[in-house]
Amino acid sequence: METLITVERALRLINNHVLPLNAVKVNLKEANGLILAEDIISSINIPAFPQSNMDGYAFTFNETTTQYTLVGEMAAGSNQTITLAKGTAVRIFTGAAVPVGADTVLMQEKAKIESGNLIILDEKLKKGDNVRPVGSEMEKEKMALSKGTLLKPASIGFLAGIGIDKVLVYPRPKVGILVTGNELQQPGLPLSYGQVYESNSYTLSAILKEQKIEAIKLVQATDNLNKLSTCLNGLLTDSDIVLMTGGVSVGDFDFTLKAFEQCGVQPIFHKIKQKPGKPLLFGMKEDKLVFGLPGNPASVLTCFYEYVLPAIGILSKQANSLKQITAAISHDFKKPIGLTHFLKAFYDGKEVVIQTGQESYKLSSYATANCLAVLPEEYDQVKAGDLITIHLLS
Repeated sequence: METLITVERALRLINNHVLPLNAVKVNLKEANGLILAEDIISSINIPAFPQSNMDGYAFTFNETTTQYTLVGEMAAGSNQTITLAKGTAVRIFTGAAVPVGADTVLMQEKAKIESGNLIILDEKLKKGDNVRPVGSEMEKEKMALSKGTLLKPASIGFLAGIGIDKVLVYPRPKVGILVTGNELQQPGLPLSYGQVYESNSYTLSAILKEQKIEAIKLVQATDNLNKLSTCLNGLLTDSDIVLMTGGVSVGDFDFTLKAFEQCGVQPIFHKIKQKPGKPLLFGMKEDKLVFGLPGNPASVLTCFYEYVLPAIGILSKQANSLKQITAAISHDFKKPIGLTHFLKAFYDGKEVVIQTGQESYKLSSYATANCLAVLPEEYDQVKAGDLITIHLLS
């Protein structure tokens, strides 16, 4: 286990140890937002027949002919076959099969019907207009979507359009939350002296749901090693990631590291040169991830954004780390050398304002922040107008 490492080293260790989850087959309707784990080859042409692009009239185009005899109609979905002779036309509707012998569709707004005859009013009409050729969207045996594609509503509809009903995807991880602390009381109940309301599970559950992770199991444990180990073992059975809050420092009631040992979780690193969230603990049991998050609410959220979120991205093959940009800081700011600072801040599109209330127990300043200002460990100060890195929270 590595201890008191840099932010960069911590991210590198996570990246080196975490592997994507095994791909699973899901119904197409459940695949939105997931990453495709296979190449999709189309088994059909789209369209499979010459198709009308609009409501109008179909015929064989002849630049010297402006009048055709109407002989019938073709509706979308009709399986009848019509072969048109030269000089004849059919009424046709959007999506319908263009009859054999026809090669052009005249939009109905450019047509006039007199005594059963079609009169063309479109002087710019040319052969092939308003007809979707066979395979013009997708050709049979060609690549429809490649492995690694993010499935979005349009791609879901596209795959449905070529007859796909199930796809192989990288799933989102199942996450368990284990909150610890004798002092914790549930919101809605009265506080006794020395108690605080438990908020970390609310924060983590909300941000996981924001990541569309619904498979969340929540357990609360007292500061007791055997109880903590039993709860951790139970969550490891059903979870891909376990998020533990509290008990990661070196106090008499900080049992998280010992619980790792009892449950066979190999610690990878403990403590990062950063503020807040210095005591962060990360370990693995086979392919399952365990994060020992600090107990202070702001530390929990910062460590989730900076370390848990990238790990979730690796598991589900998605690049979902916070977006990084540079922006000018509004005021001078000083910090001690030796720790990277993640500062709750607000970016208005022009400059970054560091929030008041940077203490690790304060969530109120986080509630109004929209970014984290990142000041590397070697910095001791920045001046107003200096460009700094910020991580956008939305």
